[in-house]
Amino acid sequence: MNDSTIFKYKGEPPVKETTNLTSNNLASPINTLISQFRTELEAQKKKEISPINVDEVASKFAKLYERIRKVVDWKEENVLRRSATFRILKRSLISKISIINFVPRFDITQVSESLIRELIRGGHLPNDEVPSSKIGEVAIILKKYIHILEFAPFVERNKKNPKFLLKEKVNFYNWILEVAAAEIEESLAPPIIENALIKGMTLTINPRIRILAKNYLDEKQKSTLTYIAVCRTLYDLDDSVITYHILKYHYQDWTAPDQQQLDKLAKNIFIIKENVNNFLQHPLSHQFFNICENSDTVFTLLGDVINKYKNEPDKLTEIFADKKKFNELIKHFYSVRYKTLKTRLFRMALVSTLSVLVANIITYFEIELPIAYLIKERFSTFATIFDFLVPCTFMFFLVSLIRPPSEANLKNVLDITNRFVYKDTAMDIFEIKLKKKRRSLTQIIIDSIYISACLLMFYAIGSAFHWAGIPMSSVILDTSTIGLNIFAALVIRNKSRELTVREKNSMFEFIIDIFTTPVAEVGAFFANKWREYNIISVFFNFFFEVPLVIFVEFIEDWRHFLSEKKADIH
Repeated sequence: MNDSTIFKYKGEPPVKETTNLTSNNLASPINTLISQFRTELEAQKKKEISPINVDEVASKFAKLYERIRKVVDWKEENVLRRSATFRILKRSLISKISIINFVPRFDITQVSESLIRELIRGGHLPNDEVPSSKIGEVAIILKKYIHILEFAPFVERNKKNPKFLLKEKVNFYNWILEVAAAEIEESLAPPIIENALIKGMTLTINPRIRILAKNYLDEKQKSTLTYIAVCRTLYDLDDSVITYHILKYHYQDWTAPDQQQLDKLAKNIFIIKENVNNFLQHPLSHQFFNICENSDTVFTLLGDVINKYKNEPDKLTEIFADKKKFNELIKHFYSVRYKTLKTRLFRMALVSTLSVLVANIITYFEIELPIAYLIKERFSTFATIFDFLVPCTFMFFLVSLIRPPSEANLKNVLDITNRFVYKDTAMDIFEIKLKKKRRSLTQIIIDSIYISACLLMFYAIGSAFHWAGIPMSSVILDTSTIGLNIFAALVIRNKSRELTVREKNSMFEFIIDIFTTPVAEVGAFFANKWREYNIISVFFNFFFEVPLVIFVEFIEDWRHFLSEKKADIH
């Protein structure tokens, strides 16, 4: 990961410690966490606000559409606003990312204002709270990314790689716009608590990690890999947001480059993208992830404590310094989360099962029946009921296996929390070993077991559908759907471990994992391909969303016109 070819590399880790308003008995990273939270909170309060307002009636239409998009795009709650920003950018910048520039040249400030208003109408930002100054901020961000799109060295890239096809070009455009959406989201809704906790956790975990291979990683690389793992475990951030943060910390003035730096950015953007991907796909990233996953519970609970005192930030140092009072708060918020976790697990099981049922009904009438008719096969009543209920029952069974942590887990949470927060406790060391190259015979055996378990699982599922008399075309489709169900269930299981510290899987879970993990990997592949080639999503983007935006803006203008007319009546 040589950065010598890029313009100026900052030469510093993603996060640095700051010392301000500290307490002697608190660990330095915790002091930094509290200090950053106070500083950013104070900076937000000092800003003058001239809020942007959108019409509430027009907003209702937009919010309804966003609910539909949530189902169509298969997005989670924490990425809905950024997903909406990305969609709006693709639609607004079509003249910049299309082969034929058929859209007249536009005004960046106007695009910025339209984007913010759409986000407010869709319920992604609060009405009458976003300052109008954000229009200028977002316009500056857009100008930077548009410049990169316009001056990226595509000609040189094509000469070096003749196979640089249109799809790769489109993927590059998507990458740039996803990073732009992440920066715009941070500008419009600064994640103050989240950034402070990510910084605090990175500063806490990184010094405790030891790489058992001399000079394999330098300190900057180790810190960056820790930061990426923290982002993935603490807030489940996707790669586009993490990419933005890596760019912001690693490259000088990424957020506010001058013209010369901006030209160098555009010239080297493919090398920069490759360097970032090397970090995101580093061979040791899984080990960093596992270390952070066993520690993220602490900072989740610290976030609850900080959020409780967000209106009284000056009390935080005193609260944290009082070990007895602080531990009582940790117990309280652990108890709150533990109780809601049970409810959330049941709700996730119910909602996921209903989602599978609805998806089955749609695919049955839209795909399975027409195909069965074409190949001259029919569904019996039993086969139809089996086709509907088995995937739902399977999904509910997998999610119902998820259990909250044991009672002994709280002791582990308090122990590791005190080790991280206070100076007078022993420091845990987490060792990372380079993967030993397995002997070829051992690797062949492991791979064979893995593939065999996957094939056996799919064969058993397919045989069950075939036994029920379901047409062969539907057997293939339903078996693939089970893979998606298992993938979704494992994602839910990972989310259910938000309070788990140092608890190991049981033998039963190990056996379940042998068969479900390879199938889930296939399901993950299908899920990613669905997102990439989601034809329904494309239809909504270009054939439904544009007319809807025009209609919503017309409603807003019409209501404004009527308001003016009523004001003239005396």
